[in-house]
Amino acid sequence: MPLFFAYLSVIAALTSALLALATNRRAGLQRLAEALGRHGLQAPPAVARILSETHFVRIHRYSLFALLGISGVSAVLAGLGALSSGAVRTDTLPFGLPWLSWHVRIDPLSGFFFCVLGLPLVAVSLYGPSYVREFEHGKHSLSALGLFTGLFVAGMELVLLADDAFLFMIAWEVMSVASYFLVAYQHDHAANRRAAFLYLLMAEIGAIAIILGFGVLAGFGGGLSFEALRGASLSPLWASIAFVLGLVGFGMKAGLVPIHAWLPEAHPVAPSHISALMSGVMLKIAVYGFIRFTFDLLDQILWQWGVLVLIIGSASAVLGILYALQQQNLKRLLAYSSVENIGIVFVALGLALIFLSSGQTHLGTLGLVAALLHSLHHALFKSLLFLGAGAILHQTHEQSLENMGGLVHRMPKLAAVFLVGTLSIAALPPLNGFVSEWLIFQTALQASAIESGVLRSLIPTASAVLALTSALAATCFVKVYGVAFLGLPRSHHIAHAREVQHRGMLGGPVLLAACCVLLGVLPTPLINGLAGLTRQLTGFELPHVSALGWLWLTPVSPEVASYSPALVLVGAMAVGWLCYYLLYRRTGLDPRRAEPWDCGFGGLTARMQYTSGAFSMPIRRIFQPVFELRETLEEHKEGPAQARVTALRYQFHVLDRAWLSLYQPSGRVVTKLARGAGRLQTGNIRTYLGYSFFTLLFLLWVIS
Repeated sequence: MPLFFAYLSVIAALTSALLALATNRRAGLQRLAEALGRHGLQAPPAVARILSETHFVRIHRYSLFALLGISGVSAVLAGLGALSSGAVRTDTLPFGLPWLSWHVRIDPLSGFFFCVLGLPLVAVSLYGPSYVREFEHGKHSLSALGLFTGLFVAGMELVLLADDAFLFMIAWEVMSVASYFLVAYQHDHAANRRAAFLYLLMAEIGAIAIILGFGVLAGFGGGLSFEALRGASLSPLWASIAFVLGLVGFGMKAGLVPIHAWLPEAHPVAPSHISALMSGVMLKIAVYGFIRFTFDLLDQILWQWGVLVLIIGSASAVLGILYALQQQNLKRLLAYSSVENIGIVFVALGLALIFLSSGQTHLGTLGLVAALLHSLHHALFKSLLFLGAGAILHQTHEQSLENMGGLVHRMPKLAAVFLVGTLSIAALPPLNGFVSEWLIFQTALQASAIESGVLRSLIPTASAVLALTSALAATCFVKVYGVAFLGLPRSHHIAHAREVQHRGMLGGPVLLAACCVLLGVLPTPLINGLAGLTRQLTGFELPHVSALGWLWLTPVSPEVASYSPALVLVGAMAVGWLCYYLLYRRTGLDPRRAEPWDCGFGGLTARMQYTSGAFSMPIRRIFQPVFELRETLEEHKEGPAQARVTALRYQFHVLDRAWLSLYQPSGRVVTKLARGAGRLQTGNIRTYLGYSFFTLLFLLWVIS
């Protein structure tokens, strides 16, 4: 059954892609009817009947997302079936090359990531029909959006199903190329075209690294199937080469520092439901690829790999959130936050690699479980936040935090749902973000079990960086919610914003918010459900997770640490009720609404409250060496000799140092090489014949 539902999810996604092409056909019929009408002729009866269906486009739009919803539900069912059974199911499809059919497989690892993919996809299927309605009569093709969305989803699902390197790379390229067209969807903006090109370039460089990594394994394993790759016996040198290639390839798609600069460029410019899938799901497909490659296909694990992953993950986490804090564009801020959360996932994976290589299998398993949980949790709350940002954009046409404010009064339902996402991503109990980060800290606190003094010193340092990251993340999303939803509106569009009227645009985020609460309050059933997955990858399962009962989470042992999120929730509710009782019921005071104290200035205005840039300024000053900061201060003067300053305008722009130190120099080198190669194209046929002749002579000399 898991394999059946996995097939169904792929077929439904591909069907939605093919159905999207029907929009182009109907648009052609409409143009034909209009042309006939201009010449005084009537359209054929069949054409007139199709065009008279006023609800055709609406039905078509809902059909596309209904198919994506079926794909998402099927993916979740496939994942739950694979996790519950713990079995491996394989199949061979008659596609591919004559001597290499496609091998497919669903096991607990791919099943878990089917759940990671399916839940946000179901939310997007609810959210999408109302959100994309504005594209129906615009200059951008709705059919192209539907086509590449379906291909994008099908590509990700095929990556999870692939059981050979050939099918894996085909699916990987379908996912990358389809998402390139989604990033470039609103291509009339030069910034969008630039972001899409950068994304495609980095995706292809990463794909080359993955192909080379598979090539190393295939060279020793004698085949391209994953079964053959698992049988490859590598020396530590060749294993390390393959690992580094895999880390570069999958890390580039995941957005690890310093090869992350494409991510904050590409994710914000895509339509918001696509941004949710890219940031919430596609990055986890890269995490899946890394876990499959490192923990499953490679025949050994070295502690040096864990150190490298731990350092890169820590750098990604802290730099990602520092850059997120300085962003004014809400979607760009969320994109940088994804760099931070992927860094947290790789911190957990680095800990898992270090402990597994040191013989501490139970602690390595705990680190792997923490990484898997944070992958799922990030998929949920980051998709929720991107969908929320899309709802704000849909209602206000505003993305800059500097122009927002007071949305809690104009969009109270969205504000409540968005609050759940901000509390989750800030890792506050009892929501899901806290659970996975707490497990990572519990893993790191067991560093004393390692014999190496260097590693015992490195892990606490990485833990301190992670603690700093958590504090900065809480600061960042206090800023987001406080500036966007509280206070007074700072622009006309925000002042006249209205609540989302379409149930689907709220239903999708509400579903994700409910998952965030449920997985935060009751994490033990999910962790126990990962037993088959951990047995597959490490040969071990966590024995003490629910040693004190299903309400308590005890990752190491009951004597070391325990946490009951359900009791935390009950305690928080009890404290809230007690405060209400003591303040109002017992004293007899009635709550009342009143204007806030204006300090005698005669009424509050939006200019008196913190802006996004002002809120993050202390962090910007403390960590100024990290940023490439460009500031301008404009003075407006009046009066005799322009002596009286009447207004000040402060602006700042934070540049990513990775862009300046890595991407721009590489771009200049590539451009220079391209210009040099361009000189070969003279337009003279005799020159080209000369090139061919000397190339032939060179090849004959090499062969002989």
